[in-house]
Amino acid sequence: MDVLSEELKVKLTKYNYTIPQGGNKVYKDECIYCFDGQESDNGMNVCLSTLFGVSQKFLQLFVKKEGKTVFLNFKKVPKEVSVEEPPVEKRPTKMAIGVEGGFDVEKDKVEYECVNTLIVTDNEGKITNELTLPNPDLPLNLQCCIAGVIAHQGASMQENVQAWEEKRIVSKYALNLQQLGNGVKIPPSGWKCALCDLTQNLWLNLTDGTILCGRKFWDGSGGNNHAVEYYEQTKYPLAVKLGTITAEGGDVYSYDEDDMVEDPKLKEHLLHFGINIALLEKTDKTMTELEVEANLSLKAEWDTIQEAGKKLKPLNGPGYTGMINLGNSCYMNSIMQILFSMTEFQQKYANCSDQIFQNEKGDPTSSFNVQTAKLGAGLLSGDYSQKQTNEQGEEDDGTQRNDFIDITKILCHLVAFTL
Repeated sequence: MDVLSEELKVKLTKYNYTIPQGGNKVYKDECIYCFDGQESDNGMNVCLSTLFGVSQKFLQLFVKKEGKTVFLNFKKVPKEVSVEEPPVEKRPTKMAIGVEGGFDVEKDKVEYECVNTLIVTDNEGKITNELTLPNPDLPLNLQCCIAGVIAHQGASMQENVQAWEEKRIVSKYALNLQQLGNGVKIPPSGWKCALCDLTQNLWLNLTDGTILCGRKFWDGSGGNNHAVEYYEQTKYPLAVKLGTITAEGGDVYSYDEDDMVEDPKLKEHLLHFGINIALLEKTDKTMTELEVEANLSLKAEWDTIQEAGKKLKPLNGPGYTGMINLGNSCYMNSIMQILFSMTEFQQKYANCSDQIFQNEKGDPTSSFNVQTAKLGAGLLSGDYSQKQTNEQGEEDDGTQRNDFIDITKILCHLVAFTL
């Protein structure tokens, strides 16, 4: 255990700490000025007064600017893990990410243990003391602050999706749906569109019992749009897809709400047309199955484009840094890459990033200029596009990507407030 000098004890006792509460954000995952994190060589330093996190690269700039000198260092050290047989890849069965039956997410194949150290600097940002933790000789208020920062979930700069599952809400029409007493009775099979000869992708309107085909897809397949055109004429809101109805329910679509919905009274609504839900069997693909198939098809095409499974020679160095796609942020990523290929954008943000960081007076995490400069410097510096080598020191085969954390969502948020 490190011994504290009397001078250091006095300084640490009088220091102004912020003990994180429910409304506080603790920036301990990623530097506010660059993309270094806890896995970087020197870890992440969290200011115990402002709760901002800075890497070793920007520690002196932060201390000189903010006048804060006490930090909690987070350093992730890789652990040895046992090699296991890769699991058999399962075919997704529902529109979900990171949950049973859904699409898998890429998981970190390296396990870490986190080492915490108390860092004290002088007024120029030079480290004067590094104290291993825990240390019972530290002032009580400092110990409480350290415990709070370590226990805090952390204010991650990106909003990566770890687990998501499609949820359908109950339609606002379901509980009080108007059904016409027109005597229509629907047979258990042999259905056909009332306006054409299609016998697949058929939807039963739950107001008057009319059977019509679904929408025409972009490639010409699917239906002839008769069901949606019928809604535009009648405004009857709910329809159920025939062939998907079982004792557990069926696919119900609300034209007015423009989404798949839940109908808690589906059994009752179908019985109005003589359909006993308990006797029906599934004969057509559900909308979820169709969406899963479409996503698998797109994934196969994407793998072909990426030459998945092949050994590629990775490019590295300044200007060759990629951005992680959050699922639908590829367009934004492309725009940012194009913008930072322009000399004017490079000069305004990337080339003078240190000056922008120094001159910012407000919260750097919500500053458009700071975060844009951070992104530009990250993309163009080459710091996050280093040559990958294996344990033998040989160049990697290209299976690792030179990506860094995507902050497009926070940039979009900042753009909205700036314009």
